[in-house]
Amino acid sequence: MSLIINVEQNRPQAIFLDAVGTLFGVKGSVGAVYQEVAQQFGVEVDAALLNKAFYQSFKAAETPMAFPGANPADIPQKEYDWWEHLAHRTFQAAAMRDRFSNFSAFFAALYAHFATAQPWVVYPDVFPALKYWQSQGIPLGVLSNFDTRLYPVLSALELADFFASVTISTEVGAAKPHPEIFKAALAKQGCVPERVWHIGDSLKEDYEGAKAVGIQAIWLKRD
Repeated sequence: MSLIINVEQNRPQAIFLDAVGTLFGVKGSVGAVYQEVAQQFGVEVDAALLNKAFYQSFKAAETPMAFPGANPADIPQKEYDWWEHLAHRTFQAAAMRDRFSNFSAFFAALYAHFATAQPWVVYPDVFPALKYWQSQGIPLGVLSNFDTRLYPVLSALELADFFASVTISTEVGAAKPHPEIFKAALAKQGCVPERVWHIGDSLKEDYEGAKAVGIQAIWLKRD
């Protein structure tokens, strides 16, 4: 399915888009990126095995990436700790944790790497779709279960200027499909749900979450 959706017949008041898996994805695989950074520390790891372990650990995470009631100043450290815990679980599941003499230094480099453009690729249909909607005068917003690294990533990928708002689970304190993150995005744009679209690649988080609050949801089934 292409992201380019004609708005002439059913013009929305605003369009929200998910980030990872919708606007851009990991270049190659998460495991391959982990492998690349690990090699900088003189450590060889199995990319395919790490990739499998990462997704298993991510799905098994006890808490979503959201910190209800957190002091805004504390959020970056909470994000870092959340991802570091996940990285530990990933490498332990793949039986590769003990290969590092200084896992903390490796993780710091890995975390910083994902705040750059290098590990990401923008899907081919994204820029044409964003330019089309922009030409139609439709405000666009990002609505994502990501962390505050999303801001530098959007800038590095030359996507930031297309969006009037960015709503992130870690800043809201609720992650999709929770209604509060959708309500926060609507408030930023000053829109009513019935006049808004939300487009994302997750059936549960994006499609079902948006529909539950009355937003017109579009499930983007990327190959």
